[in-house]
Amino acid sequence: MLFLYMQIRQPIRNVQDFLLSTYFADGLRITIGVLLPSLILAQFGLLKYGMTLSLGALCVSVVDSPGPMVHRRNAMLVTTALIFIFSIITGLTNKNHYFIGFLLVVSSFVFSMFYIYGLRAASVGTAVLLIMVLGIDDVRPWQDVLLHAVMVLAGSLWYTGLSYFVYRLRPFRLVQQSLSDSILEVAEFLREKAKFYHQNNNYDKTYSDLLQLQVSVHEKQDAVRELLFRTREIVRDSTPEGRFLLLVFVDMVDLFEQVMSTYYNYQQLHDQFDKAGILSDYEMAIKRISYALDDIAFALKSGGTPVVSKRLLIEIERLKIKINDLEKNNQNQEYNTLGIIALKNIEVNIENILARVKTIFSYFKIRNSKDIRQAEVDTEKFITRQKFDFKLFTENLTYSSSTFRHSLRVTVVMLLGFIVSLILNFSHSYWILLTILVISKPGFSLTKERNYQRLIGTTIGAFIGMGVLTYIDDRHSLFVILLICMVGCYSFQRKNYVVSVLFMTPYILILFDFLGMGSIALARERIYDTFIGSGIALIASYSLFPTWEHEKLKEAMLNILRANKAYYAQVIKLYFEKNYNRTEYKLARKEVYVSTANLASLFQRMFSEPKSKQLFIKEVHQFTALSHLLSSYVATLSLYNKEHQFIFESFDALKPIANNTNYLLDTAIDNLIQGTSTMDNVPLIRLNDTGLAIKKGEDLVPEQFDLIQKVAYDIYKLSVKIKI
Repeated sequence: MLFLYMQIRQPIRNVQDFLLSTYFADGLRITIGVLLPSLILAQFGLLKYGMTLSLGALCVSVVDSPGPMVHRRNAMLVTTALIFIFSIITGLTNKNHYFIGFLLVVSSFVFSMFYIYGLRAASVGTAVLLIMVLGIDDVRPWQDVLLHAVMVLAGSLWYTGLSYFVYRLRPFRLVQQSLSDSILEVAEFLREKAKFYHQNNNYDKTYSDLLQLQVSVHEKQDAVRELLFRTREIVRDSTPEGRFLLLVFVDMVDLFEQVMSTYYNYQQLHDQFDKAGILSDYEMAIKRISYALDDIAFALKSGGTPVVSKRLLIEIERLKIKINDLEKNNQNQEYNTLGIIALKNIEVNIENILARVKTIFSYFKIRNSKDIRQAEVDTEKFITRQKFDFKLFTENLTYSSSTFRHSLRVTVVMLLGFIVSLILNFSHSYWILLTILVISKPGFSLTKERNYQRLIGTTIGAFIGMGVLTYIDDRHSLFVILLICMVGCYSFQRKNYVVSVLFMTPYILILFDFLGMGSIALARERIYDTFIGSGIALIASYSLFPTWEHEKLKEAMLNILRANKAYYAQVIKLYFEKNYNRTEYKLARKEVYVSTANLASLFQRMFSEPKSKQLFIKEVHQFTALSHLLSSYVATLSLYNKEHQFIFESFDALKPIANNTNYLLDTAIDNLIQGTSTMDNVPLIRLNDTGLAIKKGEDLVPEQFDLIQKVAYDIYKLSVKIKI
């Protein structure tokens, strides 16, 4: 019944979610910003000037990605100034191929180096190179060059003003959408975790999928954190809506920690309880909670007030009754006592997750109330500040810097693309340079992925565009299709690049048709140029100053070990010191999520590289999985302290295990740094030596300490095998 309900509801909800998302909002804003100047001026017979205004708006839109408005505004203003200057320089020098080639080389290197300042700064460089590439073949008198530059400037300022106006109209909208997207990722993570309770599950695949979803959850939460903690209306003015959004976010991060926790060996659970049929109830209960999170996410976007499903409450209550019945009927010890304790603790964790979900639901009822409480969080400590100093630029002018090698590679391929375009003398040869510009990424795997996406999207899109122009003659119909393609192109450019390019190609072909330049030959030329540009970029990424993922592997592995050790140190304070600094604890937890996401995404990118570059792939996979398991066990240990009443007061007997765990992690760190190839005889502190016996569910704390120690020992053994 639930499956049928989700089959009907999910597609409708997916469409609604997309239409209310940041992606669609961006698509509409960019489409309006780019199209409106041309539409208005076309009414007065000034389409040529309108197109130039639209060009300025398009270039500035490149840097207008989601983030704090102050960053977006500053980036757009800097881009406006730079594209104005470079449109003049390009227009005055493009008559001389040698000079414009030299200018392209210098600009390609300098602006590609902007990657060291972050993705937004890199997009500023991309926008400037875009205006240069589009102006290389546009030879005109110097008076027209200046007029063209002024019109580009006006278009840039128009789009900047439009973006700022849309933000001021609804200052909380972007935060609501981003927070909603992050909650949807947590819900997806929860659904994936529910698969562990499904009979005959592929555990390796589920763990792998969970790691990738954890990367997505971290990226979404980090984006929300940046928006929330840098938005003045939320941090300083402390409006009801701002406090509401901050409360929801803080509770969702805590909820994700609960979801992250791992209580037991799932294979053992299935071996013991498959015949009882109770694990399917766990799977259903977890899925129901994930659907409640979907409702919260949708309410944030739509402005509605979600209601806790009665079916969810019934499901959880039924699960509680079933586990109690199972325990009562276990008089002849048919089921392992530790297994039943584990099931009870999982059920307690599900109840606690539900309680937090209910709390978030309750926030919606007081969303607009001035009495809504302020979340206790030191926002300044969670913000990562990017320095824009020249020293950082000069420090990266070395071959050991991956950004420097990327800049050299882009410089060479842009020059090569420029020479090839001159030799071929196509009517729109700048498409080769545009393809190289958007495909070239700092790493081989990213370049390869973008390459395939560009080729597939362009080829399919070109055939669609040719079909539209062949069979549709009505200009009004073509304009509607143009609008749909523009919105689709800009809506999917961050979500799905293949789909974005698929919309982009018909949009360009129809646009050129409106300008009286459309033909089947144009579509063929675009395909040729794309294949040429893609080929140049891909070959260069493999053979020209390449950057391989294994070069960053040691640093990523060390980071995750140090982060897990710091997280563990904060958690054991709950047991041995009876107090802890909440901010320091949350910072340590955040660092674990960041380092886990970085290592998991790096490992995934390694699969796209040649086999010869996939060093220690099996061991790194094990290391990544064990690191995830370690942080999950530590999260569980944290939850034990927060959510259980203990029957014994002193945990001092567990200090040897905790100290040995720290020693194992320190030794693993030293092994990776020094490249040690021999194993020392490091003993494990046995649980029975502590004098603590497991009698009840709450007494699983000693076993959790032991589990963490064993995972640390496995990581230590792996650190000897991996020599990078």
